[in-house]
Amino acid sequence: MIVNISRLKLVRGAAMAIGLAAVLAGCSASYRNHGYVPSEELLAEVVPGVDTRDSVAETIGAPTSSGVLNDGGYYYVASRVRHYGASKPKVVSRELVAINFDQSGTVSGIERYGLEDGKAIPLERRVTSSSIENKTFLRQLLGNLGRFNPATAIE
Repeated sequence: MIVNISRLKLVRGAAMAIGLAAVLAGCSASYRNHGYVPSEELLAEVVPGVDTRDSVAETIGAPTSSGVLNDGGYYYVASRVRHYGASKPKVVSRELVAINFDQSGTVSGIERYGLEDGKAIPLERRVTSSSIENKTFLRQLLGNLGRFNPATAIE
């Protein structure tokens, strides 16, 4: 069987080029955008001292989050995260718009912050730990069988 060596070299070279292209494509950065921040035009429609919580939600949209208390502000947060190969994702930009309200529920101020204004704060959900750890559902169910009192169920 006669094998054409130049053709074999060409196929091998093409396979190496495809492999190299795949490796380089895996190392390119990809970006993800999270959240929503209203544009300057929409923020210009919000008038401090005139607009209320409801009118702000109608004009701009629902906030990403709001203050803990009822009189807390509205917060709109947008982040851009860069993923580069196997390295840890990095926040490239973060923008926050805070709309503050006074005691009567009208807008008292609008502020805009970015990464350049301070330290990057990771946004995470905090979960309250429970006292039920290392117990499966079946173990919890069987553990409560001995505590059942029929007299309390009748009352």
